[in-house]
Amino acid sequence: MTAEPLPAWFMPPPGGWTADHMDNLPPGVPRMELIDGALVLLSPQTKFHSRVMVNLVHDLQAVAPEDVDVLAEMTMKLGRHQRPEPDLVVYRDRSDGNETDTHVLPEDVLVVVEIVSQESRERDRTTKPLKYAQAGIPHFWRIEREENGPAIHVYELDGTKDPRYVPVTIARERLKLDVPFPIDIDVKALAPR
Repeated sequence: MTAEPLPAWFMPPPGGWTADHMDNLPPGVPRMELIDGALVLLSPQTKFHSRVMVNLVHDLQAVAPEDVDVLAEMTMKLGRHQRPEPDLVVYRDRSDGNETDTHVLPEDVLVVVEIVSQESRERDRTTKPLKYAQAGIPHFWRIEREENGPAIHVYELDGTKDPRYVPVTIARERLKLDVPFPIDIDVKALAPR
């Protein structure tokens, strides 16, 4: 049995894929992100991943200031060849109410959240945090599934000329933070057993 040929839209355009090309893909294509000019197909998520994402969106929206919004699975344009799709983006909503936007600009982002999956482990732990730090996003959270439930690894930029994230805390019971705004989250309740 031979493999079916790749669809024409999947072939890189002259000069390679750019962040702007992502808006011109045909309807019905699978969810993807662009990392270093390469399209990365996103796998179906687990129940753990989905529960944590939905519950965290709810918790963050409940405490976010009026001008801050929380979106799930929204891409960010970080440069010509970078358009990752974090699990959650907490951003200052400066839009004019345009509901057709397909991405968030990094200068508006306060926190990006990645919920680590089997297939995305390397990207979520190494590749994407580096891209987020280089884009100047001040806070990064990585959520890992542990034996007793979720663990939120909280990082913030170190403020140097060569931006990188430094660890702040790992929360397994409650996450209490003062920045980027007051946050108090019951971590265990994100994925009830």
